[in-house]
Amino acid sequence: MTQDEILSEFRNVDALLEGHFLLSSGRHSAHYLQCARLLMNPERAGRIALAIAQKIPREVRNDIQAVISPAMGGLIIGHEMGRAIGVDAMFVERPEGVFGLRRGFAIEEGTKILLVEDVVTTGLSSREAIKAIEAEGGEVIAAASVVDRSGGSVELGVPFFPLIELNFPTYAADEVPESLAAIPVMKPGSRNGPTTA
Repeated sequence: MTQDEILSEFRNVDALLEGHFLLSSGRHSAHYLQCARLLMNPERAGRIALAIAQKIPREVRNDIQAVISPAMGGLIIGHEMGRAIGVDAMFVERPEGVFGLRRGFAIEEGTKILLVEDVVTTGLSSREAIKAIEAEGGEVIAAASVVDRSGGSVELGVPFFPLIELNFPTYAADEVPESLAAIPVMKPGSRNGPTTA
């Protein structure tokens, strides 16, 4: 799938939003990619996972023993990546602020893990999830996502294979342009509460 084809998929399901958004990373943006809408169709989610899997070099793919994704955003694409690669898919969550395995999920020491996200902006959630997986004895050998919003600049500490790279500008709270600041802030992500701020 090309970048234009992926963005067309986002637009077709009204998943590429414009306005003023407070991202999970804490940064502000005029664009928001609602991957949950993109992935709500199982056939589409499966196609996207297969396209991501094809971007991961075969020698890396063959070493992956499990997929782990951070809740909430990574759940659907993580599950579909497990199916695409043919391994179990689990997730980490942070009901008390720190990622960890729950719900009976466990990994054996040295299990080779693919970390899967929907969207990566600063990489903070990914790095936190990697740390949690390593604390459980897993070895994260690669990461993947539907979208890399950093335009290729994010550093996760492991090889990273996004389906597409975008560089929609993001801003710290004290850098928001006046034109964007004039628009009410929406908080559509899964971290830190309500949908409007």
